[in-house]
Amino acid sequence: MTNLADAGVVIFALDLPRVARFYQEVLGLAVVEQGPSHVVLGGPRCQVIVHAIPAEIAATITLSSPPQRREESALKPFFPVASLAAARASADGLGGLVDPPEREWTAGGLRACDGHDPEGNVLQLREPAG
Repeated sequence: MTNLADAGVVIFALDLPRVARFYQEVLGLAVVEQGPSHVVLGGPRCQVIVHAIPAEIAATITLSSPPQRREESALKPFFPVASLAAARASADGLGGLVDPPEREWTAGGLRACDGHDPEGNVLQLREPAG
């Protein structure tokens, strides 16, 4: 890797280009490194590595359309965005979802909202409140 980030997450994906594009556009991250099995996305505050699920494992996984949110996951990463409204609009066109404004909440100087990527992985987005 060419970039040491303060924090980040690795997300395993069936459709590497689609999931990488989702995080790149919704979070406003740049492609730092790209290979046949991974895409490293980075910004000033975090790094997201999208890694392809190996073919032998991918063959055993079926996703629904639209994707079913994987709410039983033990982890829910959160990411800063400049605007929840802009992230919501981007997510919708990229196969993911950010919950509607009525599901947002404010605490500790931020406004937050949950959602999921095109494969149903849960996430939370946060913008400055006010």
